[in-house]
Amino acid sequence: MTYKPKPINTDHITLPEDVEKLTEELAKNTHDLWAEERMRNGWTYGPKRDDEKLEHPSLIEYERLSDSEKRYDRITAMNTLKAIMALGYTIDKKN
Repeated sequence: MTYKPKPINTDHITLPEDVEKLTEELAKNTHDLWAEERMRNGWTYGPKRDDEKLEHPSLIEYERLSDSEKRYDRITAMNTLKAIMALGYTIDKKN
């Protein structure tokens, strides 16, 4: 079996400035959801990843992550926002 990923094409999507600001909030939430799930499964903070001891160095607050570590969550958030818009949905903030 040959897997061929087919993500939603978002090349034509430019996020409006107000929506782009959501990226950091959603990136933090993505990290928190990941960390919560890990912790629920017995993982704790450790200086290096150790699958046997269930330790991971990224089990810290989002703000303490390095920019390179935050990048993954930011890309996930931005691509999700773009996919929503590519599918024809709009994102509006309620005042």
